[in-house]
Amino acid sequence: MLGDWRTEHSRLFKDDADRNRFLNQLSERVEQYHIRLFLYVCMTNHFHLVFETPEANCSKFMQSLSTAYTVYYNLRHKRHGHLLDGRYKAKLVDGDNYLLALSRYVHLNPVQIETERDKPLGKRIATLRSYAWSSYPSYIGLQKAIDFIEYGPLLAQMSGKRREWPQRYREFVERGLAKSDNDFNAMLKQSPRSIGSDSFRAWIDDLYQRQVESCTRIEDVSFRHITEPLSVDEVLATLAEVLNVDPGAFKRRLHGSPLRGVAAHFLIRYSRCSQRDIADVLCIGSGAAVGNQLHRLPEKLVQDDHLQQQVAKLEKRFQQRHKGET
Repeated sequence: MLGDWRTEHSRLFKDDADRNRFLNQLSERVEQYHIRLFLYVCMTNHFHLVFETPEANCSKFMQSLSTAYTVYYNLRHKRHGHLLDGRYKAKLVDGDNYLLALSRYVHLNPVQIETERDKPLGKRIATLRSYAWSSYPSYIGLQKAIDFIEYGPLLAQMSGKRREWPQRYREFVERGLAKSDNDFNAMLKQSPRSIGSDSFRAWIDDLYQRQVESCTRIEDVSFRHITEPLSVDEVLATLAEVLNVDPGAFKRRLHGSPLRGVAAHFLIRYSRCSQRDIADVLCIGSGAAVGNQLHRLPEKLVQDDHLQQQVAKLEKRFQQRHKGET
């Protein structure tokens, strides 16, 4: 599957700290959602991922990644609101041959932009091999292997002995700079839902159309049901209202207080934040410290009947809001 998302603004990554944080969050979610990530490229205003979802959880994976990075970005750059433009775009891929061609297309992104496209071939190759925010340098042996990338499915399609596969892959990708794959590029534009042969695209389009005809509202149509996470601000505002505290109380260290533990619990459940994200939001030292807050919460609930009632009330309120009920 090809997944990508673009920002509503001019820059998704302002500096290397942003890029490193995004890749850390990507790594965490690849592990959390059991994703087989084959490659990635991060550009200025968008990113591409090529991956497989053995557990059919593409929506949860992409939404969690989006939410986590937006929380971090807004806090660091002192902004509010959405960062990424609408729903992510995902296309199903028809088999290994198309996957291989897609990997070349994605890996070539850094040298297909306007400022690079007309440079001499040698300079474009040098830029491609040194581009740090792509899995390509690690595929061709110029950087060490990335632990959350699965290289086997692509490299195993190369000819020769195993030790020659990185070189063969490099040759395959870089041939795309000397001669564009116009047929593949044209095929990418033929369907918003799939990449593959005419029969494969027709099959996917037919499945989609059947879902359209079986739904009463067009917004119900999706290959996988999507449940939007609540924003961090929504979660904290609801917590403050029900618990009758100032929203800033969740960011203050109060000895023995359950507030941070309760906030962490609901941020994970309904905003899909990681513990590291919550550490940033609640001004806690680390993700591990957030884990300690979560670990102590059940004991506090057992000891405090009133807190149990408040948490039960919050759970009911969040379930209603998550389902769009009044």
